[in-house]
Amino acid sequence: MSDHLMILLTLLAPAVFVATAVASWFQPGFKPRQIIAMSKASTIISIIMVAWSCFYVFEDGLLADATIGIKDFGFSIRLDSLSLLMLGMIALLGFIVVKFSINYLDGDPNQGAFMGRLSATIASVQLLVLSGNLGLLLVSWILTSISLHRLLLFYRHRPGAQLAARKKFMLARLGDACLLVAIGLLYDQYSSGDLEVIFTAIKSGTLSGSPAWPLEVSALFLALAAILKSAQFPTHGWLIEVMETPTPVSALLHAGLLNAGPFLIIRMAFVLDASTVAPIVLMSIGGFTALFASVAYLTQTSVKTALGYSSVGHMGFSLMVCGLGVYPAAMLHLVAHSFYKAHAFLSSGSVIEVIRGAKVVTVPQSVSPVKIVGGMAMALALYTAFALIWGIDPKQEFALLVIGAVIVMGLSRIFTAAIASKWNSKLLARATLLALLVTVAFFSLESATHYLLSSQVPELTVPGAGKIIAAGILLLAFGLAVFLQLIAPKLSRKPFYQALAIHVRNGCYANALFDRLVNALYIPTTESRQVVPPAVWQNIPPETTPVKELEEQLA
Repeated sequence: MSDHLMILLTLLAPAVFVATAVASWFQPGFKPRQIIAMSKASTIISIIMVAWSCFYVFEDGLLADATIGIKDFGFSIRLDSLSLLMLGMIALLGFIVVKFSINYLDGDPNQGAFMGRLSATIASVQLLVLSGNLGLLLVSWILTSISLHRLLLFYRHRPGAQLAARKKFMLARLGDACLLVAIGLLYDQYSSGDLEVIFTAIKSGTLSGSPAWPLEVSALFLALAAILKSAQFPTHGWLIEVMETPTPVSALLHAGLLNAGPFLIIRMAFVLDASTVAPIVLMSIGGFTALFASVAYLTQTSVKTALGYSSVGHMGFSLMVCGLGVYPAAMLHLVAHSFYKAHAFLSSGSVIEVIRGAKVVTVPQSVSPVKIVGGMAMALALYTAFALIWGIDPKQEFALLVIGAVIVMGLSRIFTAAIASKWNSKLLARATLLALLVTVAFFSLESATHYLLSSQVPELTVPGAGKIIAAGILLLAFGLAVFLQLIAPKLSRKPFYQALAIHVRNGCYANALFDRLVNALYIPTTESRQVVPPAVWQNIPPETTPVKELEEQLA
């Protein structure tokens, strides 16, 4: 089979979802049997096409189609290990979300329209990961945002949905502008929109005599586009507020569409690797967002709001890992987070059973700071010893060691519990075994992902002074966060701590300040623009007309 025919067959995956979206225009209402059947068929065809494509990519390594456009800028498809790994993840998530949506929306008067919008969103994400040209990358990037906007406004009569979607729309357009600037600079620099041409030129240093600033600026704008797409601080508020949408939309958003930011960075990894400033920006903003969202997550009382902060933190961690240049680890984290978060949202109603079944040992309230530091030191010492036995080069793979240390540091809780009150040899042995399992799993899965993506991402290099300093600061910050989490039970009854917890629960009011900055709390009415306090719009019944009800309550 020719490469061209193989690529055309792969395009069936988004094409069948597009056909479902178009068909939903003619059957948008109650119990749309044809649309439901087409949605099910689309998910199955998508999975089959991914499996079929994987076989050919394994044989040939890279399949790329000729560009349809002007001067190598337009439409082309790229099949490689990265695009197929993402496409396979989207196909499986699409299958789960579509199946869940059929039951979830059963009886809704606009079920057909919802299934159509859902299909259009999945198709746009699939086109994004298959893009082999800057032109298609930009178009599909914008389409993912527009299709998501239509899903966020599925219940458009709800003022909460209107406000969150409006804020997301503004930030998405700003992210589109950043991506457009980056693409314009890359096309001007390399006179081609073909990704393979650009990557080859960067790897070979063909334009080594050209000015370096266009590549630096384009990498910086790529980083900004990813930051805006993935709801990083301080633009994260819209993600916390989009709980007005049906649960399948939340699952698809948090498990799929948010990943567009880290995917963009991994896809353009050669551009980022040739830059100096952009990786530091990703490390700084991503690392801070991960810490901020993780702390805010621990104080939330609403399950879905907590999951929202969790997604913000995970996206920040992924971008931080990308900034460190460990792209296989970032991809591994992205895929794992997607399936975890889809399951978390679709099963959020059973959270009490999950909490009751938790096996993590609670740290006693009388634990001392010295024992907490001792538990953290034991976890890191065990991790360091295993890393040296595994054969990790501390100089060449410094960034990989930092990421693993952050992950393993989370096991400090079990080590601290083992030595908190008295020496518990049984619990200590269990903690040691668990730490070893986590360390083995991390290095094994990272090595497997590196093997799959070795030709699509740069190899790890010796980091510069800037990266080393930034990584050291981040490692200390994560260590401090773990220490504060472990000592929190001892401080929980102190007035200062309780007051601080209230501020953290509200995200330190960063979202409120951002709302004021962009005027996000104002929506148009028939006469003028009026501010809508949360206490008003959160209590409005879904059946009411928003403008009339708001005018009555604001009077």
